[in-house]
Parts: sequence; structure tokens; C-alpha cells
Amino acid sequence: MLLGCIADDFTGATDLANNLVRGGLRTVQTVGVPHQPLQEDVDAVVVALKSRTIAAADAVAQSLAALKWLRQQDCKQIYLKYCSTFDSTPAGNIGPVTEALMQALNCDFTIACPAFPAAGRTIYKGHLFVGDVPLDESGMRDHPLTPMRDANLVRVLQAQMQGKVGLIDYADVARGPEAIRARIDALKAAGVKAAIVDVLNNEDLLRLGCAVRDLPLVTAGSGVAIGLPQNYALSGVVANALPRVNGFRAVVSGSCSVATNAQVAHFKRQGGAARALDVAKLAAGEPEIACLLDWAKPLLATSPVLIYSTAEPADVQAIQSRLGAANAGQLIENALASLASALVEAGVDQMVVAGGETSGAVVQALGIEALRIGPQIDPGVPWTMSIGDKRIALVLKSGNFGGEDFFVKAFQVLQR
Repeated sequence: MLLGCIADDFTGATDLANNLVRGGLRTVQTVGVPHQPLQEDVDAVVVALKSRTIAAADAVAQSLAALKWLRQQDCKQIYLKYCSTFDSTPAGNIGPVTEALMQALNCDFTIACPAFPAAGRTIYKGHLFVGDVPLDESGMRDHPLTPMRDANLVRVLQAQMQGKVGLIDYADVARGPEAIRARIDALKAAGVKAAIVDVLNNEDLLRLGCAVRDLPLVTAGSGVAIGLPQNYALSGVVANALPRVNGFRAVVSGSCSVATNAQVAHFKRQGGAARALDVAKLAAGEPEIACLLDWAKPLLATSPVLIYSTAEPADVQAIQSRLGAANAGQLIENALASLASALVEAGVDQMVVAGGETSGAVVQALGIEALRIGPQIDPGVPWTMSIGDKRIALVLKSGNFGGEDFFVKAFQVLQR
């Protein structure tokens, strides 16, 4: 196997697998660390963990377990994938996991590059931009679990790592792979262990991909995956066809991102059947899940239904102040996972799930162990198909990704 990937959430894993497939790498995504050798004939595997917001020590342990399995598959290079908005806190988890993997691989240097220009994530002078604004001025400033209040990624990562963090400036990136490698050599000579890399466009990703072909470990968002397939002798054919499914359709949204708020609003404006999860009733022990299912089931035969906990930042803060951030998040995740399972039992076999934490909870509740990657809907977000006896078409969408028409567009793409 050419490439072994460890992703810190389920939507990010799908995002990464999508870029690898589009580059010609036959790719499978697993849900958690498999217990047996992979039976599929593939070039790359993405192990999807749910480790982005857990305690750093637990994230390290899970990531090392994934690394052990990937090395048993004889992977030539390891890729640690995190969010394109570098979601983390001063306590981790990106830095601690990176250093643990470096130690296990006897690796003395790696890059850190969450850039994904197609999704509006660029890096200049070490600062991450979301669209036209710095990270700390974007919607990520008010993320309920990982609020990002600093756009300087060198500073953010240095707070999480013991080793020294540096920068590969755009002036070197623009000059090509040899200049990038020369900068890496200079940073290593200066004792730097990891470096943020400036990226403004896809051409930069191709230059960077070529430059890091010999690094044992690459850490990045999904964008750097665009530049890696060129390092291998591949056919370049995008193998993303999925079997047809003909059941009911549903959207389950737990993300509170600006993008997902807009997608929920657009779905409702288009006349879509939508209903919000009432967290207050849920916390009070009222039968909110049963009520939502009673509402949804009669509608499934005629149209997709949307069940969402998406809310504006002020509403999220009010819920967190009443229940506690961790308790509120867990309560909502569990409820949406239960709803998703019940919808599948009711005949849904095409489901869009919005939000990384929500996607992880839903996939685990459905007992899905691996996914094939299908056609892309928007940059970073493809359809997938569960591997196993139960065939379910799933979209695992990062909260920040997709245009405002995403929920409507997704089902149109699947039927092409």
C-alpha cells in the first residue's frame, strides 16, 4: 500500500479520501482502527478516528493504534489529516499527535499545512485565511468546541508542541519543489521539527506534494493530498462510481458553522421538510426523538427530510451555559445518532450528515466499518457507500464545507 492516512474525524477522512480518489489512488475509508488486515485491493486507506476534541492523551493513543495497523499493511508514507481550519486548542490535539507519530516513525521533520484553496483555505506568512478573512475573524472564532482566536498557525502549533515550529514561506513555495526541499534542509539544520507551509492555490499544492514525497510523515488538511498522487505511477482514472440506491432520503445536521446555518436556511426556503431538535425538551427528558420520528416518517415517501440542531452562536452559548459545553454536545450527538439509526430502519438509504462530531456519532451508531468513495458534490465532500451487508449511501460533511444549496444538490448528484 502506498499511503496510510489517520484522520481526526469522520468528515475529514472522507474529504481526504475524496481528493485521493480524484487523483487516481484507489482508496477505502475505515471507521476506526480495523481488527483484521484490509481485504480490499487499494493504494491508500484512510483510518477515520473521532479524536479531534477528546483528551490529547487519548487522541495520541488512538492515533498510535492506527499507525501500528497501517504499518502492518506496509504503507510507504503516513498522512495525519486534521481540519482545514486547524481545529484544536492550546492543549492539543494536533501537536501532541504529530510528535507521537514522529517519535514512532523515527522522523525528525514534518510539515503542517491545512490549506485547501478550493474550499477557500489559504495560508500566507503562516496565517490561515478562510475566504477573504483571517481565521480568527471567521465563523471559527465562535466554534463551540475549538474556538480559533489566532490566525498565526506557527504560534498556534508551537503552543501545542515541545519541538520548535518554523515556516516555509511562500517565496520558497513559489520557486518549486527544489526550493521547498532546500528550505526544509535549512530548517532541520536549525533544529526545527515541524513547519507551517504557505499555500495560495492548487499549483502550490502540486509543488509541495512533490517536495515532501520522501518524508515519512506528512501532516495536513485534505488539500495536500491533491499533490501526492503525482509521486506514484497511477492510471489517473477517477474510480468513484457507486451502486444505485432507491430508498428514502434524509439530512441530519449537527453542525453550528456559518456554512451549515446557510444550508439549513436554503433548504427551508426551497420548501424542504425541516424540523429542529429541541434541546431544551431533550434535556428535560421529554420524548423529543419520538416526536421527530413521528413527524418525519409520513414525509419520507415524498421528499427528503431535514432534522437539525444547527443554531446561531448566541443560541449555542445559551445552551452551553445551561447544560455545560461537553454535556450539551454529547446530548445532541447521541440524539442525532439515535434519529439517524431510526431513519435507516424506516427505509432511508441516502443520508447527508453535517458536522464532524455528528458524522462520527452517526456512523458508529449505524455500525459501519468501511466506506467506498463516490462522486464529489462540492470540493472536499463526496458521496460514500458503506461496505458490508447493509448498503447505505452517506455524505459526511464538514460543517464549514459546501455551498448554500448543498443539501438540495447532494441528492441530485447521487441520481446522475
